Amino acid sequence: MKIGRTFGVRKQAGSIQGFTLIELILVMTLLIVVISFSAPSLGKFFRGRALDGEARRLLSLSREGQSRAASEGVPVVLWVDPTKHQYGLEQDLTFVDHDDKSLTYTLDKDVTIEMVNGVLSSAVSGDSGARNLPGIRFQPDGSFDEASPEALRLQDREGSVLYLAQSRNRLNYEISNKTAQR
Repeated sequence: MKIGRTFGVRKQAGSIQGFTLIELILVMTLLIVVISFSAPSLGKFFRGRALDGEARRLLSLSREGQSRAASEGVPVVLWVDPTKHQYGLEQDLTFVDHDDKSLTYTLDKDVTIEMVNGVLSSAVSGDSGARNLPGIRFQPDGSFDEASPEALRLQDREGSVLYLAQSRNRLNYEISNKTAQR
């Protein structure tokens, strides 16, 4: 029976040949060198993904807030608590007793959030403990209140910044690298 190559090992005339220990050590050394050069770049990539992910989640939450306000006919507030690294969405509890659909999210540990030209919304309250926190207030027609902030500023540990800013037509919010220009 003739035996061919299998997993880098050959059999020829009764002798077995394969990789030597020195060859394996050289390959492992090359892999370690390549990984050590690429690891910092990969770290920045994944940290940047955290900022991008939070911005997209906030954008999605703002769209859900507009939709809920219009469909349920009750103002909905996207509140932000920078000190607790939390944000969420709930109905304006001056109109309803309790919001069963309220949402609370924890901000990524590498990302900070702050309001740009925002004011405190005394209408935000509820199980989240969000009373008197800044927020975006969506009216029952889906528009947002005039007192809503111009933008939410998200910044990661490396100093990269993204904004959830009002669009030019002031009909919704969008992700931007800078605040809205009026």
